Amino acid sequence: MIQYIADTDHYSEVISRIPKVKRLLWIATADLKDLYVKHHGEAVPFLKVLSDVVKRGVEVRLLHAKEPGQPFREDFDKYPALWTKMERRLCPRVHCKLIAIDSETVYIGSANMTGAGMGMKSENRRNFEAGIMTDEPGFVDSVMSHFDSIWEGTRCTKCGSKDFCGDRIK
Repeated sequence: MIQYIADTDHYSEVISRIPKVKRLLWIATADLKDLYVKHHGEAVPFLKVLSDVVKRGVEVRLLHAKEPGQPFREDFDKYPALWTKMERRLCPRVHCKLIAIDSETVYIGSANMTGAGMGMKSENRRNFEAGIMTDEPGFVDSVMSHFDSIWEGTRCTKCGSKDFCGDRIK
């Protein structure tokens, strides 16, 4: 099934699934900020949710284009499980926004991992976003292959931006 996701649905339909992930969570985003989400009835940093997920043994990969700002880094330091159990890679050419959940469902769309894109910002302060979520096997496989080709550095050999890559994958 393909589901169209717009505006606040990014939060309710995509982010709400992340605490329930069982085996694998891959996230790609161009921009990454100190995003807050509802978790067990309270507003918490998204990093807390990721920390809870990795503590359960879920493989979490986070691929993003640039180092996040100071608030994100300060929150990151509060969750030691993320330091060793979550894999992170930087690629300045990453502009895709996608989330793969348990190799069964993927979201692909315009929303970055920011409060205005996927977080708890009020409806009047959110970005106008659009995307799709699907569990169709061929689409899921294609999206995961795309992510994996970046993650593994397959595209690095022909990249014309190596001079700007401070944390080369390959």
